[in-house]
Amino acid sequence: MTFSPERTVAVVLGTRPELVKLADIVRLLGPAARVIHTGQHYDDALSADFLDELGLPEPEYLTGVGGRSRAVQVAAALAALDERFAADRPLAVVVQGDTNAALSGALVANARSIPLIHVEAGLRSHDRAMPEEHNRVLIDRLADILCAPTPHNRDQLLAEGVADERIEVTGNTVVEAVRENLPPRRERARLLGDLGLEADGYVLATVHRPENTDDPAVLAEVLRELAALGHTLPVVLPLHPRTRNRIEAAGLLPLLDRMTVIGPTAYGTFLALARHAALLVSDSGGVQEETTVLGRPLVVVRRSTERPEAFDDFADLVAPGPGIGAAAHRRLAEGTRGLHRLASLPSPYGDGTASRRIADLATATILRDTPLGASRGPLVAT
Repeated sequence: MTFSPERTVAVVLGTRPELVKLADIVRLLGPAARVIHTGQHYDDALSADFLDELGLPEPEYLTGVGGRSRAVQVAAALAALDERFAADRPLAVVVQGDTNAALSGALVANARSIPLIHVEAGLRSHDRAMPEEHNRVLIDRLADILCAPTPHNRDQLLAEGVADERIEVTGNTVVEAVRENLPPRRERARLLGDLGLEADGYVLATVHRPENTDDPAVLAEVLRELAALGHTLPVVLPLHPRTRNRIEAAGLLPLLDRMTVIGPTAYGTFLALARHAALLVSDSGGVQEETTVLGRPLVVVRRSTERPEAFDDFADLVAPGPGIGAAAHRRLAEGTRGLHRLASLPSPYGDGTASRRIADLATATILRDTPLGASRGPLVAT
Protein backbone atom coordinates (compact mmCIF):
# COMPACT_ATOMS: atom_id res chain seq x y z
CA MET A 1 0.00 0.00 0.00
CA THR A 2 1.32 3.41 -0.93
CA PHE A 3 1.71 5.68 2.09
CA SER A 4 0.40 9.17 1.40
CA PRO A 5 -0.12 12.08 3.79
CA GLU A 6 -3.44 12.79 2.10
CA ARG A 7 -6.67 11.62 3.76
CA THR A 8 -5.05 9.00 5.99
CA VAL A 9 -7.16 9.66 9.11
CA ALA A 10 -10.93 9.26 8.81
CA VAL A 11 -12.74 11.56 11.24
CA VAL A 12 -16.31 10.26 11.44
CA LEU A 13 -18.98 12.57 12.88
CA GLY A 14 -22.65 13.34 12.51
CA THR A 15 -23.74 16.14 14.83
CA ARG A 16 -23.04 19.78 15.59
CA PRO A 17 -21.26 19.10 18.93
CA GLU A 18 -18.91 16.69 17.17
CA LEU A 19 -18.02 19.35 14.61
CA VAL A 20 -17.18 21.75 17.45
CA LYS A 21 -15.10 19.30 19.47
CA LEU A 22 -13.22 17.77 16.55
CA ALA A 23 -12.53 20.99 14.62
CA ASP A 24 -9.11 21.65 16.13
CA ILE A 25 -8.02 18.05 15.60
CA VAL A 26 -9.05 18.25 11.95
CA ARG A 27 -7.12 21.50 11.51
CA LEU A 28 -4.02 20.03 13.16
CA LEU A 29 -4.14 16.93 10.97
CA GLY A 30 -4.37 19.14 7.90
CA PRO A 31 -4.44 17.20 4.60
CA ALA A 32 -4.24 13.92 6.52
CA ALA A 33 -7.82 14.44 7.78
CA ARG A 34 -10.70 12.92 5.86
CA VAL A 35 -13.93 14.22 7.42
CA ILE A 36 -17.00 12.02 6.93
CA HIS A 37 -20.39 13.40 8.03
CA THR A 38 -23.03 10.70 8.49
CA GLY A 39 -25.86 13.24 8.46
CA GLN A 40 -27.24 12.03 11.80
CA HIS A 41 -28.30 15.61 12.58
CA TYR A 42 -27.96 17.49 9.35
CA ASP A 43 -29.57 20.76 8.33
CA ASP A 44 -28.14 24.14 7.44
CA ALA A 45 -28.99 25.65 10.82
CA LEU A 46 -27.33 22.90 12.88
CA SER A 47 -24.40 21.69 10.80
CA ALA A 48 -23.66 23.25 7.42
CA ASP A 49 -23.16 26.81 8.64
CA PHE A 50 -20.78 25.48 11.28
CA LEU A 51 -18.29 24.43 8.62
CA ASP A 52 -17.64 28.04 7.63
CA GLU A 53 -17.67 29.28 11.22
CA LEU A 54 -15.18 26.63 12.37
CA GLY A 55 -13.02 26.81 9.26
CA LEU A 56 -13.49 23.14 8.37
CA PRO A 57 -13.20 21.54 4.93
CA GLU A 58 -16.33 20.27 3.21
CA PRO A 59 -16.92 16.71 4.49
CA GLU A 60 -17.93 13.62 2.60
CA TYR A 61 -21.66 13.27 3.27
CA LEU A 62 -23.54 10.03 3.69
CA THR A 63 -27.19 9.85 2.67
CA GLY A 64 -30.18 8.06 4.12
CA VAL A 65 -29.09 8.36 7.77
CA GLY A 66 -30.61 11.49 9.28
CA GLY A 67 -34.17 11.46 10.59
CA ARG A 68 -34.31 7.68 10.95
CA SER A 69 -34.64 5.47 14.03
CA ARG A 70 -31.49 4.67 15.99
CA ALA A 71 -31.17 1.14 14.57
CA VAL A 72 -31.71 2.30 11.00
CA GLN A 73 -29.26 5.19 11.44
CA VAL A 74 -26.53 2.86 12.64
CA ALA A 75 -27.27 0.24 9.96
CA ALA A 76 -27.29 2.80 7.13
CA ALA A 77 -24.11 4.49 8.33
CA LEU A 78 -22.39 1.11 8.78
CA ALA A 79 -23.15 0.06 5.22
CA ALA A 80 -22.06 3.38 3.71
CA LEU A 81 -18.87 3.66 5.78
CA ASP A 82 -17.87 0.08 5.07
CA GLU A 83 -18.27 0.66 1.34
CA ARG A 84 -16.11 3.78 1.49
CA PHE A 85 -13.41 2.22 3.65
CA ALA A 86 -13.26 -0.79 1.33
CA ALA A 87 -12.64 1.52 -1.64
CA ASP A 88 -10.36 3.99 0.17
CA ARG A 89 -9.01 2.51 3.38
CA PRO A 90 -7.88 5.01 6.06
CA LEU A 91 -4.92 4.23 8.30
CA ALA A 92 -6.78 5.31 11.44
CA VAL A 93 -10.32 6.30 12.44
CA VAL A 94 -11.19 9.02 14.96
CA VAL A 95 -14.62 9.26 16.60
CA GLN A 96 -15.83 11.50 19.42
CA GLY A 97 -18.34 10.97 22.18
CA ASP A 98 -21.40 8.77 22.14
CA THR A 99 -23.46 9.46 19.02
CA ASN A 100 -24.84 6.92 16.56
CA ALA A 101 -22.30 8.31 14.08
CA ALA A 102 -19.44 7.58 16.49
CA LEU A 103 -20.69 4.05 17.12
CA SER A 104 -20.97 3.41 13.37
CA GLY A 105 -17.44 4.63 12.75
CA ALA A 106 -16.13 2.49 15.60
CA LEU A 107 -17.85 -0.68 14.41
CA VAL A 108 -16.57 -0.30 10.84
CA ALA A 109 -13.03 0.43 12.04
CA ASN A 110 -13.13 -2.69 14.18
CA ALA A 111 -14.57 -4.84 11.41
CA ARG A 112 -11.81 -3.75 9.03
CA SER A 113 -9.01 -3.88 11.64
CA ILE A 114 -8.31 -0.16 11.37
CA PRO A 115 -6.88 1.49 14.53
CA LEU A 116 -9.63 3.36 16.36
CA ILE A 117 -9.13 6.47 18.49
CA HIS A 118 -12.01 7.44 20.79
CA VAL A 119 -12.08 11.09 21.81
CA GLU A 120 -13.93 11.62 25.11
CA ALA A 121 -13.58 8.06 26.41
CA GLY A 122 -14.57 6.84 29.85
CA LEU A 123 -17.68 8.97 30.41
CA ARG A 124 -20.42 7.08 32.24
CA SER A 125 -23.88 8.04 33.49
CA HIS A 126 -24.66 4.47 34.64
CA ASP A 127 -28.13 5.10 33.24
CA ARG A 128 -29.16 2.25 30.96
CA ALA A 129 -32.18 4.22 29.76
CA MET A 130 -29.83 6.49 27.80
CA PRO A 131 -28.98 5.22 24.29
CA GLU A 132 -25.78 7.28 24.49
CA GLU A 133 -24.61 5.27 27.48
CA HIS A 134 -24.72 2.05 25.46
CA ASN A 135 -22.95 3.76 22.55
CA ARG A 136 -20.07 5.08 24.66
CA VAL A 137 -19.53 1.76 26.46
CA LEU A 138 -19.41 -0.14 23.15
CA ILE A 139 -17.03 2.36 21.55
CA ASP A 140 -14.67 2.16 24.53
CA ARG A 141 -14.57 -1.63 24.26
CA LEU A 142 -13.62 -1.36 20.58
CA ALA A 143 -11.14 1.52 20.72
CA ASP A 144 -7.39 1.00 20.46
CA ILE A 145 -6.61 4.39 22.00
CA LEU A 146 -9.01 5.84 24.57
CA CYS A 147 -8.60 9.59 25.08
CA ALA A 148 -9.95 10.15 28.58
CA PRO A 149 -10.69 13.81 29.33
CA THR A 150 -10.05 13.54 33.07
CA PRO A 151 -8.38 11.22 35.60
CA HIS A 152 -11.88 10.26 36.76
CA ASN A 153 -12.64 8.96 33.26
CA ARG A 154 -9.40 7.00 33.27
CA ASP A 155 -10.28 5.44 36.62
CA GLN A 156 -13.68 4.43 35.26
CA LEU A 157 -12.06 2.66 32.31
CA LEU A 158 -9.55 0.88 34.53
CA ALA A 159 -12.38 -0.28 36.79
CA GLU A 160 -14.04 -1.81 33.73
CA GLY A 161 -10.89 -3.76 32.90
CA VAL A 162 -9.56 -1.63 30.06
CA ALA A 163 -5.80 -2.07 29.79
CA ASP A 164 -3.88 0.93 31.10
CA GLU A 165 -1.69 1.13 28.00
CA ARG A 166 -4.77 1.83 25.85
CA ILE A 167 -5.74 4.92 27.91
CA GLU A 168 -4.38 8.45 27.59
CA VAL A 169 -5.58 11.33 29.77
CA THR A 170 -5.69 14.15 27.23
CA GLY A 171 -8.08 16.74 28.62
CA ASN A 172 -11.23 17.69 26.74
CA THR A 173 -11.14 19.49 23.39
CA VAL A 174 -14.02 21.68 24.58
CA VAL A 175 -11.52 23.94 26.36
CA GLU A 176 -9.77 25.05 23.19
CA ALA A 177 -13.08 25.12 21.28
CA VAL A 178 -14.51 27.64 23.73
CA ARG A 179 -11.36 29.75 23.86
CA GLU A 180 -11.02 29.90 20.09
CA ASN A 181 -14.68 30.58 19.29
CA LEU A 182 -15.69 33.05 22.03
CA PRO A 183 -16.14 36.40 20.25
CA PRO A 184 -14.16 39.46 21.39
CA ARG A 185 -15.64 41.59 24.17
CA ARG A 186 -16.85 44.35 21.83
CA GLU A 187 -18.68 41.89 19.60
CA ARG A 188 -20.27 40.27 22.64
CA ALA A 189 -21.48 43.67 23.87
CA ARG A 190 -23.03 44.40 20.47
CA LEU A 191 -24.81 41.03 20.47
CA LEU A 192 -26.29 41.62 23.92
CA GLY A 193 -27.37 45.11 22.91
CA ASP A 194 -29.15 43.77 19.81
CA LEU A 195 -31.19 41.45 22.05
CA GLY A 196 -31.84 44.10 24.68
CA LEU A 197 -29.86 42.20 27.31
CA GLU A 198 -27.47 43.34 30.03
CA ALA A 199 -24.40 41.36 31.11
CA ASP A 200 -25.11 39.18 34.16
CA GLY A 201 -28.77 40.14 33.86
CA TYR A 202 -30.50 37.21 32.15
CA VAL A 203 -30.92 33.42 32.16
CA LEU A 204 -29.88 31.36 29.12
CA ALA A 205 -31.74 28.07 28.63
CA THR A 206 -31.60 25.15 26.19
CA VAL A 207 -33.88 22.12 26.03
CA HIS A 208 -33.51 19.34 23.49
CA ARG A 209 -33.03 15.90 25.07
CA PRO A 210 -35.81 13.33 24.49
CA GLU A 211 -36.26 12.80 28.25
CA ASN A 212 -37.40 16.44 28.49
CA THR A 213 -39.22 16.84 25.18
CA ASP A 214 -40.90 13.57 24.18
CA ASP A 215 -43.43 13.47 27.04
CA PRO A 216 -45.74 16.51 26.74
CA ALA A 217 -46.32 16.59 30.51
CA VAL A 218 -42.58 16.70 31.23
CA LEU A 219 -41.99 19.29 28.52
CA ALA A 220 -44.79 21.46 29.94
CA GLU A 221 -43.26 21.25 33.43
CA VAL A 222 -39.83 22.31 32.17
CA LEU A 223 -41.27 25.21 30.20
CA ARG A 224 -43.39 26.35 33.14
CA GLU A 225 -40.32 26.43 35.37
CA LEU A 226 -38.40 28.46 32.78
CA ALA A 227 -41.32 30.83 32.29
CA ALA A 228 -41.53 31.36 36.06
CA LEU A 229 -37.87 32.39 36.11
CA GLY A 230 -38.91 35.15 33.74
CA HIS A 231 -40.44 36.96 36.71
CA THR A 232 -36.90 37.33 38.11
CA LEU A 233 -34.74 37.83 35.01
CA PRO A 234 -35.27 37.67 31.25
CA VAL A 235 -34.99 34.10 29.96
CA VAL A 236 -33.36 33.62 26.55
CA LEU A 237 -34.23 30.33 24.85
CA PRO A 238 -32.45 29.35 21.61
CA LEU A 239 -34.99 26.83 20.36
CA HIS A 240 -33.88 23.58 18.79
CA PRO A 241 -36.06 22.68 15.75
CA ARG A 242 -36.98 19.32 17.28
CA THR A 243 -38.04 21.00 20.53
CA ARG A 244 -40.12 23.59 18.68
CA ASN A 245 -41.95 20.80 16.85
CA ARG A 246 -42.69 19.05 20.15
CA ILE A 247 -43.95 22.27 21.73
CA GLU A 248 -46.25 22.97 18.82
CA ALA A 249 -47.55 19.39 18.74
CA ALA A 250 -48.32 19.51 22.47
CA GLY A 251 -50.08 22.88 22.24
CA LEU A 252 -47.56 24.52 24.59
CA LEU A 253 -46.67 27.62 22.56
CA PRO A 254 -48.27 30.03 25.10
CA LEU A 255 -45.63 28.96 27.64
CA LEU A 256 -43.01 30.63 25.45
CA ASP A 257 -44.61 34.06 25.82
CA ARG A 258 -42.59 34.92 28.94
CA MET A 259 -39.28 34.08 27.23
CA THR A 260 -37.11 35.61 24.55
CA VAL A 261 -37.16 32.83 21.97
CA ILE A 262 -34.48 32.88 19.27
CA GLY A 263 -33.52 30.39 16.58
CA PRO A 264 -30.53 28.04 16.69
CA THR A 265 -27.42 30.17 17.03
CA ALA A 266 -23.92 30.01 15.64
CA TYR A 267 -21.49 28.51 18.12
CA GLY A 268 -19.75 31.81 18.80
CA THR A 269 -23.09 33.51 19.41
CA PHE A 270 -24.09 30.87 21.93
CA LEU A 271 -20.77 31.19 23.74
CA ALA A 272 -21.20 34.96 23.90
CA LEU A 273 -24.64 34.57 25.44
CA ALA A 274 -23.38 31.95 27.86
CA ARG A 275 -20.38 34.04 28.90
CA HIS A 276 -22.57 36.85 30.21
CA ALA A 277 -25.58 34.90 31.53
CA ALA A 278 -26.28 35.17 35.25
CA LEU A 279 -27.28 31.49 35.02
CA LEU A 280 -27.68 28.75 32.45
CA VAL A 281 -30.39 26.08 32.57
CA SER A 282 -29.79 23.22 30.14
CA ASP A 283 -29.99 19.49 29.48
CA SER A 284 -26.95 19.57 27.18
CA GLY A 285 -23.83 17.56 27.89
CA GLY A 286 -21.59 20.05 26.11
CA VAL A 287 -22.94 22.99 28.09
CA GLN A 288 -21.90 21.19 31.29
CA GLU A 289 -18.32 21.44 30.03
CA GLU A 290 -18.50 24.87 28.42
CA THR A 291 -19.71 26.59 31.59
CA THR A 292 -16.57 25.42 33.42
CA VAL A 293 -14.43 27.24 30.84
CA LEU A 294 -16.63 30.35 30.87
CA GLY A 295 -16.95 30.43 34.67
CA ARG A 296 -20.77 30.50 34.75
CA PRO A 297 -23.27 28.63 36.99
CA LEU A 298 -25.52 25.96 35.50
CA VAL A 299 -28.64 24.02 36.45
CA VAL A 300 -28.63 20.70 34.56
CA VAL A 301 -32.14 19.38 33.91
CA ARG A 302 -31.54 15.65 33.72
CA ARG A 303 -31.95 12.54 35.83
CA SER A 304 -28.33 11.47 35.39
CA THR A 305 -25.06 12.81 34.03
CA GLU A 306 -21.83 11.42 32.63
CA ARG A 307 -19.89 14.58 33.55
CA PRO A 308 -19.61 14.67 37.37
CA GLU A 309 -16.55 16.95 37.26
CA ALA A 310 -18.72 20.02 36.69
CA PHE A 311 -20.79 19.45 39.83
CA ASP A 312 -18.15 20.19 42.43
CA ASP A 313 -18.47 23.92 41.80
CA PHE A 314 -20.19 24.91 38.59
CA ALA A 315 -23.43 22.95 38.27
CA ASP A 316 -26.43 21.41 40.03
CA LEU A 317 -28.28 18.34 38.76
CA VAL A 318 -32.08 18.36 39.03
CA ALA A 319 -34.85 16.24 37.53
CA PRO A 320 -37.55 17.96 35.47
CA GLY A 321 -39.97 19.63 37.86
CA PRO A 322 -40.06 22.16 40.69
CA GLY A 323 -36.44 21.53 41.52
CA ILE A 324 -35.45 23.59 38.48
CA GLY A 325 -36.69 26.85 39.91
CA ALA A 326 -35.41 26.10 43.41
CA ALA A 327 -31.88 25.32 42.16
CA ALA A 328 -31.93 28.35 39.86
CA HIS A 329 -32.87 30.74 42.64
CA ARG A 330 -30.17 29.31 44.92
CA ARG A 331 -27.55 30.00 42.27
CA LEU A 332 -28.92 33.44 41.41
CA ALA A 333 -28.87 34.37 45.11
CA GLU A 334 -25.07 34.05 45.05
CA GLY A 335 -25.03 37.13 42.82
CA THR A 336 -21.85 38.83 41.67
CA ARG A 337 -19.78 37.18 44.39
CA GLY A 338 -20.73 33.74 43.08
CA LEU A 339 -19.90 34.71 39.48
CA HIS A 340 -16.48 36.02 40.52
CA ARG A 341 -15.78 32.82 42.45
CA LEU A 342 -16.55 30.60 39.45
CA ALA A 343 -14.56 32.83 37.09
CA SER A 344 -11.48 32.31 39.29
CA LEU A 345 -11.63 28.50 39.12
CA PRO A 346 -9.83 26.39 36.50
CA SER A 347 -11.86 24.09 34.30
CA PRO A 348 -11.58 20.43 35.32
CA TYR A 349 -11.33 19.57 31.62
CA GLY A 350 -7.73 20.55 31.03
CA ASP A 351 -5.43 23.28 29.81
CA GLY A 352 -6.52 23.67 26.19
CA THR A 353 -4.00 21.29 24.61
CA ALA A 354 -6.22 18.20 24.24
CA SER A 355 -6.56 18.53 20.45
CA ARG A 356 -2.79 18.68 20.00
CA ARG A 357 -2.32 15.62 22.19
CA ILE A 358 -4.96 13.64 20.33
CA ALA A 359 -3.66 14.63 16.89
CA ASP A 360 -0.18 13.54 18.02
CA LEU A 361 -1.61 10.21 19.16
CA ALA A 362 -3.21 9.71 15.74
CA THR A 363 0.13 10.42 14.07
CA ALA A 364 1.98 8.06 16.39
CA THR A 365 -0.58 5.33 15.72
CA ILE A 366 -0.07 5.57 11.96
CA LEU A 367 3.72 5.70 12.21
CA ARG A 368 3.67 2.68 14.51
CA ASP A 369 1.25 0.55 12.49
CA THR A 370 2.38 1.42 8.94
CA PRO A 371 5.62 -0.05 7.63
CA LEU A 372 6.28 2.96 5.44
CA GLY A 373 5.46 5.40 8.23
CA ALA A 374 9.03 5.73 9.43
CA SER A 375 10.09 7.05 6.04
CA ARG A 376 7.79 10.06 6.02
CA GLY A 377 7.39 13.25 8.03
CA PRO A 378 4.81 14.07 10.67
CA LEU A 379 1.12 14.29 9.78
CA VAL A 380 0.22 16.96 12.30
CA ALA A 381 0.39 20.59 11.24
CA THR A 382 2.91 22.73 13.13
